Amino acid sequence: MIPFTVFLCGCVIMSFEILGSRILAPHFGNDMFVWGSLIGVFLSGLTLGYWGGGKLADAIPDFRCFALLLFFPGLNLCLLPLYNDAINIWIFDRRFGLRIEPLLASVALFFPPTVFMGSVSPFAVKLQVKNINRLGSGVGNLYALSSLGSIFGTLLTAFYLITLIGVRKIVVAEGLLLILMAGAAWSLHHRLKQ
Repeated sequence: MIPFTVFLCGCVIMSFEILGSRILAPHFGNDMFVWGSLIGVFLSGLTLGYWGGGKLADAIPDFRCFALLLFFPGLNLCLLPLYNDAINIWIFDRRFGLRIEPLLASVALFFPPTVFMGSVSPFAVKLQVKNINRLGSGVGNLYALSSLGSIFGTLLTAFYLITLIGVRKIVVAEGLLLILMAGAAWSLHHRLKQ
């Protein structure tokens, strides 16, 4: 289950970043400042998530905590279409400037779920790799799966899903996918406790 979850999380992260450009574009355009904001915010969220996920995994290495790391961004993505326009309009109306507006919107909309999703990989390593002698290959395999998922999510979203389904439906579907993975991890925790 863990490798599959890491792969799907990689898909969702990069797909969500691609979708982020479409969420910001109606209000802030699709220029270098928008893309710079998106990339910077996603990398910042992942960085904090990697660091925090590693710390949390050392403190509470169980599937219930892993499930919560999937559930919270899933819930966030499911609810995002309800409030993203309001946040973008509020920021746009403040007239902070071409550079600051997309950066503030990116932080408000994309940073929190990205931190949680970034924490999944180091937490997965802690749960998956039991043999310290195979730590390097275990970490390498999981991060390769995450990157493979990111490639798949990027291409699938950019080339097909946006035109077939639309941005809002994809975001909600990705949120539901994360919540389903959280449910699977939660049930696995209870099975292991028995």
